[in-house]
Amino acid sequence: MVALTGASGSVYGLRLVEQLCLIGIDVLFVSSCTGTEVCLEETGLDLAGDLHKATERLCAHLEIRGGVTMAHPDDLFCTAASGSSAPEAMIIAPCSMGTVARIACGISGNLIERSADVMLKEHRPLLLMPRETPLSEIHLENMLKLSRSGGRIIPAMPAFYNKPGSIIDMVDFMVGKILDQLNIEHTLYTRWGSKNL
Repeated sequence: MVALTGASGSVYGLRLVEQLCLIGIDVLFVSSCTGTEVCLEETGLDLAGDLHKATERLCAHLEIRGGVTMAHPDDLFCTAASGSSAPEAMIIAPCSMGTVARIACGISGNLIERSADVMLKEHRPLLLMPRETPLSEIHLENMLKLSRSGGRIIPAMPAFYNKPGSIIDMVDFMVGKILDQLNIEHTLYTRWGSKNL
């Protein structure tokens, strides 16, 4: 499951969905209301409205033929909201500090928060990509609480040792880091120590 929330950096989640679909992994995708607004502002992709049409626009934007199913952020009857049907892994990229706080406090007001709660209680991989700076003590405490509860915090901090030549190179580094955490092989970035550096 991949979720977008209202932090800047929609391209991270979108690129992750693309890569997962390209290697044949079916993706349940959900965007919060604010995440949808930010995505439109940053990428021009409109995820609002009818889910079928939004899915078609998403696939066209990512140039993929399928493999992704969209869910409404208020659909608490979605299978991902139940421990008996929990996804294998959940990634929230980007993850707003509001979402971090609500998950850390066990507040399940929408599908993203409830699914994250399910992942923690079922001890399944929950990866969060916070995209905020500077970080307040409250932000740090919430992320520490999630880390201690089993969540994995992967801040959007691209490396520069691989000499990125474009924004997509920097995005791919971070998406690659997420795939690393899921033990999914990829060639999105050149690893430290590689002869290709």
